[in-house]
Amino acid sequence: MNYKIAVIPGDGIGREVVAQAINVLKVVGEKFGHNFDLIEVDAGGCAIDKYGEPLPAQTLEVCKNSDSVLLGAVGGPKWDTLPGNQRPEQALLGLRKGLGLFANLRPAVLHNALIDASPLKPEIIGDGLDIMVVRELTGGIYFGDRRRDGDAAFDTMKYSIQEVDRIARVGFEIAMKRGKKLTSVDKANILDSSRLWREVIEKVAKEYPEVEVNHMYVDNAAMQLVKNPKQFDVIVTGNMFGDILSDEASMITGSIGMLPSASLGTEKLGMYEPVHGSAPDIAGQDKANPIAMIISAAMMLRYSFDMEEEAQSIEKAVTNVLDKGYRTGDIMSDGMKLVGTKEMGDLIMKEI
Repeated sequence: MNYKIAVIPGDGIGREVVAQAINVLKVVGEKFGHNFDLIEVDAGGCAIDKYGEPLPAQTLEVCKNSDSVLLGAVGGPKWDTLPGNQRPEQALLGLRKGLGLFANLRPAVLHNALIDASPLKPEIIGDGLDIMVVRELTGGIYFGDRRRDGDAAFDTMKYSIQEVDRIARVGFEIAMKRGKKLTSVDKANILDSSRLWREVIEKVAKEYPEVEVNHMYVDNAAMQLVKNPKQFDVIVTGNMFGDILSDEASMITGSIGMLPSASLGTEKLGMYEPVHGSAPDIAGQDKANPIAMIISAAMMLRYSFDMEEEAQSIEKAVTNVLDKGYRTGDIMSDGMKLVGTKEMGDLIMKEI
C-alpha cells in the first residue's frame, strides 16, 4: 500500500534531521513491504525567503491531500525582526488550524542508557521515565480574543464543552493503551474555564471506568514533575499549561533533542515534528541529534498508519544504539562514542 507523506524540512537543522528520518522510513518500508511517497514542500523562514510568506497556499494544499505530514523545524534569528503575524512560527499555527489538528502528544521518555543525562537525582528517576503529555492545541489563551488598549493589554482564555470533550477522549484512549492512569491539570480554584474543564473531564471519565483519574492544579503539577515524575502516566491539559509542562517534562529526560511530538485531529492525518527548534548555530555541521525526528516518524507510523510493529522497530533500534554507547554531542558523556547526525541515522537504520 502507498502512503503519501508531505515533508517540510523547514529551517536550520530541520533539513538534516528530516533526511535521517526519511532514510529510516525507507528501511522500514523495505523491511515491512510499504511504499512511502514523499512530497517535499516549504514552510517557515525558507518559505518567507522564497515566497514572502511563512505558509504558502500550495504547501497547505499538499498537506491536506496527504496521509501525514513530517516537519523538521522552523524559525531562526534571521527572521526575528519580522512582525509577529509574519514570523516563521506562524506556519505552525496555520498548519494546525488548516489541518484541524487539536491534540498535541508529547511523550517524555528517559531511556535507561541516558539516566545520567537527567538533571534529577537517580533515586528520583529510578529506572527511567515514560510520561505522555496530551496538550489541547487550538483553544485557550493562545486563540482567545486579545487586544492592546493604551497602556494595557488582555488575552482571553476560553474553552467550550466540545473542545474539552474531544481532547479528554484522546487522553483517555491513550491512557487505556498505557498504564490506565490520567492526570488532568487545570487551575480550577481560580479560573472559570478550568472549572468547566474539570466538569467535562469528570463526565468523560465515567465512560472509562478502568482509568484512574486525578485532578491537579498546574502549579502543583509543575512541582510534582520534578519532585516525583514517576507518579504520572498520561497528563491531559489545556494549551498554555501543556506548552509549559511539556517543556518541563522534556528537560527531565536530559535533552530536548530526544523528544518527538504528534499533532492529531479527528481523522488519521497528523503532523509529526521534534520538540526542538531549528538550532541555526549548529546547522550544516553534522552535529544535530536526529533521534527526536526519527521517533516522530515512528509516532506517525503508530497514530496515522496503525503500524505498531513498524513503530516499535524504530523505537527499539534507537534504544539499542543508545545501549551500545553511541551519542550525539547534546547527550554525550564520559566513555561514550561521539557520532554526528548522519552516523546516528545510519546506526539506527542498521539496527532496524
